[in-house]
Amino acid sequence: MKTLLGVLSVVSVLVSGGTAAADTPFASAVFKATHNSYSGNVEGAKNSLPYQLDRGVRYLELDIHDNGYGSSGDYGVGHDSPGHQVDHSGGNPASNGLREWLRTVDTWSAAHPDHAPIVVMLDLKDDLTDNASFAAGNLSALNKELAGVFGSRLVLAKDHPSGLPSVDALRGKVLTLLSGDGKSRTEYRRDVGYHPAVALNGRGQIVEVHDSGSGSLWYWTGTYGADGRVTWLRHGRFDTGKTPAVALNDNGQLVEVHDSGSGALWYRTGKLGSDGEITWSISRKYDSGVLPTVRFTDPASTTVREIHRSQGSSQNWAWKGVFDGDGVVWSGNAKTSDARYDVTVATRGSSRVSVWTGADGASSAQTLRYSTDRVTGQRIRYEQTAFVEFQEGNSAELKQDALFYAAPAGSKSFITASRQAGRVVRGWDFDSAGQATSPLANYPATNRPYEGWYLELTAGAVR
Repeated sequence: MKTLLGVLSVVSVLVSGGTAAADTPFASAVFKATHNSYSGNVEGAKNSLPYQLDRGVRYLELDIHDNGYGSSGDYGVGHDSPGHQVDHSGGNPASNGLREWLRTVDTWSAAHPDHAPIVVMLDLKDDLTDNASFAAGNLSALNKELAGVFGSRLVLAKDHPSGLPSVDALRGKVLTLLSGDGKSRTEYRRDVGYHPAVALNGRGQIVEVHDSGSGSLWYWTGTYGADGRVTWLRHGRFDTGKTPAVALNDNGQLVEVHDSGSGALWYRTGKLGSDGEITWSISRKYDSGVLPTVRFTDPASTTVREIHRSQGSSQNWAWKGVFDGDGVVWSGNAKTSDARYDVTVATRGSSRVSVWTGADGASSAQTLRYSTDRVTGQRIRYEQTAFVEFQEGNSAELKQDALFYAAPAGSKSFITASRQAGRVVRGWDFDSAGQATSPLANYPATNRPYEGWYLELTAGAVR
């Protein structure tokens, strides 16, 4: 094993003298980091977040839970549960609410505008994929909280898909990183589904609906951007059934139709808000059949036409529908020789959006994808506000395009190989000099950041 002096020389070369260094590539820099940063002196000897930041720590870990989000409107900080092993002293928030802990970091950042970039890692202790809406605390709610607290100081993952710029280019900035629950991290980077359908209106608002393949119906809403990309805003479960279709007019009114799963056709109406949230009506049955499709007869009208196929033959049938309050009055049911609408493509003026499922690298064949008239083959997914960590032993899907890697501090071969490959690496529970590697993990995350061996080892860390 290399001596501590040898490791220190490597660190010194990497960061060229810490705060006095010439500009350093982010993936080459070493930063002081703490493990379970919120636990202060309850577990370990770290003190409060401001105390840690004052002494050069630039990587903070907050373990979070979604217990009670529906009533509190926030996630809870703590190890096994909100409040567990949380140190509220020394400048830390009195509450367990994540928002207040993030604000503590933001306040410190604002007062020290030349600091090296701070990573706030959120260790997701609960599965956030079972939160079926924004109001219940799904990943779009987490995105909004991160952006709302850090504002222009936040470095967005979507702006750096291939790598981060230099340390100096990121001074005064905060990066957020998702760790913990693998299912949540995977869903943050992609969604899966069956039978996707899409609608687009003249305001550039988009609604996509699909089924889960196992009886649930889900939606995404988004906006069509000036560059032809879609910013996906909200995501949620809205019903049960299969093969859904949706129509959307220029007033944000929508009609969704689907097969219940047994040949009964049901519909819902809804109102799409400027924030991307849909206010749904109750679900109502209107006919029997399969593969329903629907369109507004005019972009500004409240009249729709629905076409579906008979359960027992290839005959298509049509309905006319008119909005009436939060429902639709259906009339004129008759056979038609018209084809069903193509639910996978929506066009408005020169703008076009199409949806389908297909693998994207290591992702599932059921990955939800979209193209527009100007971009091709994008994923339907949460806005990539936070970066996503790949941990030793995780799936190839989480490894794909990941910039941040992590493993227990004892996994020396993984840490060394990842550093040599140019990844940004965290080693957690880094609590002795004997755990040092060459090159050292970018973030040796310790419970004892003020002990002599750690201060010596990180003497050249960027701050």
